[in-house]
Amino acid sequence: MKVKPRDIPPILKSIDPKVRAVLIFGRDEGLVRERAEKIGKQISPDLSDPFQVARPTSEQIKAEPSILLDEVAALSMMGGRRLVRLEGVGNEVTEAVKLAVDSDQGDGLLVITAGDLKPTSSLRKFMEAAKAGLAIACYEDSAQDLMGLIHSVLGDANLTATQDAVAYLVDNLGSDRMISRAELDKLVLYMGKQSSQVTLADAKACVGDTAALGLNQIAEAVTAGNLTQLEKYLERAWTAGHSAIPILRHLQLRMMRFHLARGHMDEGLSASEAMGKLRPPVFFGERDRFQGELGRWSSRKIETALDILLKAELDCKTTGNPAEVICARALLRLAKAAR
Repeated sequence: MKVKPRDIPPILKSIDPKVRAVLIFGRDEGLVRERAEKIGKQISPDLSDPFQVARPTSEQIKAEPSILLDEVAALSMMGGRRLVRLEGVGNEVTEAVKLAVDSDQGDGLLVITAGDLKPTSSLRKFMEAAKAGLAIACYEDSAQDLMGLIHSVLGDANLTATQDAVAYLVDNLGSDRMISRAELDKLVLYMGKQSSQVTLADAKACVGDTAALGLNQIAEAVTAGNLTQLEKYLERAWTAGHSAIPILRHLQLRMMRFHLARGHMDEGLSASEAMGKLRPPVFFGERDRFQGELGRWSSRKIETALDILLKAELDCKTTGNPAEVICARALLRLAKAAR
């Protein structure tokens, strides 16, 4: 069954005993791993327990497809359900997964993790249609996702945050869940017992641009038309090992905020009033910059920019040409348009 985003939180807390397998896939490797661990720990709190957790490899399954069914059907030595983890696989395990899911032998839970499977993927198609299976897609965190993560991590540590601190964290955390959580854990450690509320100064002192590593700066350089800064930030991103897709998507999010603000302005609101309607709100230290850049972009210009970004993302995935080159060309084209 294909799981809708709104149905994911309940599954992460308590999975239906009738479910035999869960496929967790997507571009955000950190989020894939986090969700797989949350589901797995419902079966075995200790994921390294060799008596309750099995980890067959794709090589073993290709050599003997029935081994997956055998693992799911095996009885747990400790009682209760058994967990079978299948990590970083693809279509090569589809037939073995079908055997395990369609069978009524045993009650083990199979948790499968994979990368960005296309809609045509045989593994994804099977799991999305399976009555006893779940398919959960994981994509880069949106601003709303980040806000939820921020409040969740801080809340677990009995901390709150000022509105400005939350806005700063949303702007500076990355799109990868694992990196974002690590940065927030660092912030919790930094706070210690000195205060129960995270201020803007605390957020700035602990979480710099290392989390997003310039993704926000790249987007700002494009919308401001600053070619010199854009080239510098892109070079930093490539050196740090960032891929083109998160960079393109980060700029898409910024353009979409521009588009929403422009929509309010086209209805008669001032730029300041239009910005006030954005959620999450524009970080107060960036309001002047945001408003100045907003003046460079008309609604039609923003729509054209979004088309260029979507085409660049598609080209990165389908043409076989270097994704970094495709991304850089698109960003330079838009930065020149901003000027």
